[in-house]
Amino acid sequence: MTSLRTRRLSGVVAVAAMAAAGLAMTGGSSTAAANGPTMDIQLLSFNDFHGNLQPPSGSSGRIVTGHTLGTDKAGNPIAVDVTKDAGGVEYLATHLKQARQGHPYSLTVAAGDLIGASPFLSAAFHDEPTIEAMNALGLDASAVGNHEFDEGYKELQRMANGGCLDDGAGANNQDSCPGGKTFTGANFDYLAANVVYAGTNKTILPPYTIKNIKGAKIGFIGMTLKDTPSIVTAAGVAGLQFKDEVATANALVPVLRAQGVNAIVVLIHQGGTPNQETWYDANNNPYKVNPTYDYTCAKGGSLAADSPIIPIAKGLDPAIDMIVSGHTHQPYVCDIKDPAGQPRMVTSASSFGRLFTDTELTYDRRTQDIVRTSVQSANMVVTRDVPKDPAETKIISDYSALARPIASRVLGHITTDVTRTGNAGGESQLGDLIADAQLADPSVVTAGKTPDIAFMNPGGIRADLTYANSPYGEAPGDVTFEEAFTVQPFNNYLVSLDLTGAQVKQLLTEQWSGANSGSGKKILQVNKDFNYTYSGTTLGTVTLKGQPLVDTQTYRIVTNNFLQGGGDNFPTMAKGTNVYYGGLDIDAFANYLSASSPYTPGPLTRITAN
Repeated sequence: MTSLRTRRLSGVVAVAAMAAAGLAMTGGSSTAAANGPTMDIQLLSFNDFHGNLQPPSGSSGRIVTGHTLGTDKAGNPIAVDVTKDAGGVEYLATHLKQARQGHPYSLTVAAGDLIGASPFLSAAFHDEPTIEAMNALGLDASAVGNHEFDEGYKELQRMANGGCLDDGAGANNQDSCPGGKTFTGANFDYLAANVVYAGTNKTILPPYTIKNIKGAKIGFIGMTLKDTPSIVTAAGVAGLQFKDEVATANALVPVLRAQGVNAIVVLIHQGGTPNQETWYDANNNPYKVNPTYDYTCAKGGSLAADSPIIPIAKGLDPAIDMIVSGHTHQPYVCDIKDPAGQPRMVTSASSFGRLFTDTELTYDRRTQDIVRTSVQSANMVVTRDVPKDPAETKIISDYSALARPIASRVLGHITTDVTRTGNAGGESQLGDLIADAQLADPSVVTAGKTPDIAFMNPGGIRADLTYANSPYGEAPGDVTFEEAFTVQPFNNYLVSLDLTGAQVKQLLTEQWSGANSGSGKKILQVNKDFNYTYSGTTLGTVTLKGQPLVDTQTYRIVTNNFLQGGGDNFPTMAKGTNVYYGGLDIDAFANYLSASSPYTPGPLTRITAN
């Protein structure tokens, strides 16, 4: 493996070209030690872990590492992502331990959404396993994110402080402190500087923490995005006020300085979105592609101008030395100049534990501050070719055994097989059921905007629901949570977004055009009340609740994060606006199946091929 220092210096050529834009990686060797005795400090960081204890699967468990030239079904050249499997807390913990070797002064921090919208193994126990896993891997501090409020702020406080929840011992597919276990809460500092009880200045959790490494004091301010109330359930944040991020952090600078702290890092659950990468094949033909994990900003990439983190970074007090960000699930390591025009690193490590950021910096003991020009960061892939961390393995093993009663829990009843088999138009019974479940899921409702149309990719439906199947000896027709999970095993997240009527029609034509042409045709599964016809490769009528779709009207869409990112060759989906991440698709499916029991599949009349 190329050394971290060599990897970082390889990006220096790009720095000069990008500095004018204020969005370049800070590269090169340190020029930091002129003012007195110094010490080197390492800062490891990650964000948006979302309870992914076990290695995430599907697109959620891959990182783009490069590109190659391929062909579509018609033989036309296309750029293809080269990916690497990544993630899993057993591997993350090992990578962090390995990264700390040779660094006696090291801290590990996170930028929120450690929990919430979690896979089954963590969600089944109110995310207590994830807090235990974070304790075991040596996390020192984390900001809260919007998903930390999924079960309400009092539950978040329990995550921080410990204690068991009286939840009926798994009656609702969740079981706090199972098997007589105790939950002691986070050993790390959970920070919420901009979340206060309404009408007061009292924060619900500590606003900052000060870490003292051999006399070197570093202050960490933790915040979630101020718009959290608009993207979480209202009941979970009732009685709270979410303050402006810039004003909050800047007001804490003199508070920290009064305690002898000049070195300050902001952990913030708000982020940016990288622009697309232009990749060239051997013949110098350009292709617009998904950026690799290390493209933005070290290798010429940049953040989109409308990225929310940019005005925040530009407004934060120059005394703040670095920003660890999250929320957008994107990888980037960029320099966004502070108000004084000095370099300031802004990082984000994708999501689900697939990456972590390794930052090395120099602390000047005389000024008691970070030497800004010394800060160097690089995102590192959490590969699965390292030994599993035994402490994390034990956490996963113990909770997997405890999860069996929940896995075997009957969710509902089907009256007959519900299959993936498509009709002449490509519509299937199970596709109908899943699309209806997505549309009904409340986790994707934001700012009062309820989805109008649901799209499900057929390749994400991995098994039939079989009437006679009885893995735990349940009655024929009973569907267990584990069976439902087998149907949708990828732990994709539901995402809501806006598309115009014209974009919806374009999306539908992409089912049989481009890379999906010919035998590669992929018919998206849709919800009831949404109907369309097609003939060959020509789209016919498209209606919602019996009315023709209007090209200029905006419609709210719900789908999974794989499709939302343009997966399965649906690039129009990636152009959606006002994107909001909800909960897991399996949770929506399980909840809908329970609410609709006994379930009988209806006629396949939503998609018609003429």
